Amino acid sequence: MEFNFLINFLHSTESATAILPTRDQIDEKYKWNLKDIYESDEQWERDFDWTNKNLIRYSDFKGKLSSSPSSLYACLKLDEEIGIKLERLFLYAMLAKDSDMRITKYHAMDDKIKNLFARALSESSFIKPEILSIDEKLLKKWIEENPELKIFEHHFDDLLREKPHTLDSDKESNLALSSEFAQVPYNTYSIFTNADMKFPFIKDENGNEIQMSHGRYYAAMYSKDRAYRERAFKAYLTPYKEYVNTLNSLFTGNLKANIFYAKVRKYRSAREAALSKNNIPISVYDNLVESVNQNFAPMYRWAKIKKELLGVDKLRPYDIYVTLFDQKYERKYSYDEAVNIVLNSLEILGEDYTNSLQKAFNERWIDVYETAGKRSGAYSSGTAYGVHPYVMLNWTDLLNDVFTLAHEMGHSMHSYYTALAQPFHYANYSIFLAEVASTFNESLLLDYLIKNSNSKEEKLHLLERYLNNITSTFYRQVMFAEFEQTVYEKTESGGALTPEQLCNLYSSLFQKYWGPEIIVDEEESFTWARVPHFYYNFYVFQYATGMAASETLAHKVKTEGERAIERYINFLKAGSSDYPINVLKKAGVDMNSPEPVLSVTKKMNSILDELESLL
Repeated sequence: MEFNFLINFLHSTESATAILPTRDQIDEKYKWNLKDIYESDEQWERDFDWTNKNLIRYSDFKGKLSSSPSSLYACLKLDEEIGIKLERLFLYAMLAKDSDMRITKYHAMDDKIKNLFARALSESSFIKPEILSIDEKLLKKWIEENPELKIFEHHFDDLLREKPHTLDSDKESNLALSSEFAQVPYNTYSIFTNADMKFPFIKDENGNEIQMSHGRYYAAMYSKDRAYRERAFKAYLTPYKEYVNTLNSLFTGNLKANIFYAKVRKYRSAREAALSKNNIPISVYDNLVESVNQNFAPMYRWAKIKKELLGVDKLRPYDIYVTLFDQKYERKYSYDEAVNIVLNSLEILGEDYTNSLQKAFNERWIDVYETAGKRSGAYSSGTAYGVHPYVMLNWTDLLNDVFTLAHEMGHSMHSYYTALAQPFHYANYSIFLAEVASTFNESLLLDYLIKNSNSKEEKLHLLERYLNNITSTFYRQVMFAEFEQTVYEKTESGGALTPEQLCNLYSSLFQKYWGPEIIVDEEESFTWARVPHFYYNFYVFQYATGMAASETLAHKVKTEGERAIERYINFLKAGSSDYPINVLKKAGVDMNSPEPVLSVTKKMNSILDELESLL
């Protein structure tokens, strides 16, 4: 059983409105239409009952997949039929629950489908090992001689690729049981840092006594008051310093768990094991880090400009997010205005793409406004097979909302085109590709806004936004990736990681990535202890590769025209019908080459040129 449902969350700030409207006070055209999934809750219940009753049909095939190609095909079609039902059930329950979190009925439906999905995974768990038990030559012969199996050829290749790392059923079962224990370091870290850790009190910008928190820290880093930024910075990182031994133990425990699983599955390293899931060569990771290490010049240039505009002798870590320009300029954007802006910014992709976008806007794929009980943030649901994707927003009329709309519609068009073009087993896309279409849209939107800005001040704000986006989404994530690679290698070679070693490593990388214009305060060296992504096992590099790929594709679309646009649309349609590296290569992006990294650095330099021309 493969669950093709992909959700992309991009959390936004919650509205400060004291009294929120209820859903019945919002015009229907601004609310998503769940009847495209099920006409009623009763229809959902009927599909749930059908799926629940039909799980027993898996037992008809257990132990028989190697007996004949017809038996294998029949089992795969059953798996597909049940998978399609599960996706629809899950999508409807999730969206209904998120529409108003106060309605307990939909929480119960959400729990029911999650439990049913877990049962389906258990009932279908024999499929992979039984396919792998079929002689490889025989399986290939079946594929060649039976057209109905031909469509699964890449699916089989992917299974066979992982065969050397797949254990027998008893060992696989034991590993599955142990996974709960492996989650203890992250779960404990999450509870400790979000619930138990206490932050000190400080004076805010207005002299009021406030207790530092995660949210207040991020807000403080954008404050124009440098003394307040420094107080907030030091206060926020103080608990991480005080509890560094505990945090070090949790951090290294997580490393060792991932290293254990990699060794048991006969991978050469934890990094190889993590990348193998999507068949990403180690060389892609190495190329990213090495290419960025050879292209720090735009970052150093940006740091120098920041230092000069802030009027400080040296930058500090608490200076890198604050806006350099007058905050009086704050345009408001209605949702309807933003729709037109996004459509105009993406019209380069052609009539079919913009018509698909218009379809989403006109046919109520999007839930726009914040209402009482509605889930906060924003996301694109991805598709349940045969149903279009849905987008959640919580519109506040800010520029950030416009970018969120473009971002989430990038995800949705990726899901939409994939589902139209691919059969069920390939109607998803890997996490390695997940942020390409979304950041591609953001890039084209920003270009459009800059070209159509009405004042020098507006243009400066937009240019700064772009530069900060490259800093945080690209360079910072590669810095994290280099840190993660180093700590795993040290642990795998038998070395112990002390808090002092981790702090020194993080400080040295921070200095390297920001350059000579910055002083790394002692507090910054403890930042490794507050980054939850370091528990995600070689995840962060994909933010950077996604941006590098999207900048490359955007540049090709703008400079090469129809051929590049056609390749990009084919990228959106590819889903998981091929390995993600190959999907990108067909679109014109070779992630083993320095070109994608250079696309980002060249873009950053061109933005810096334009910024400096306006100063």
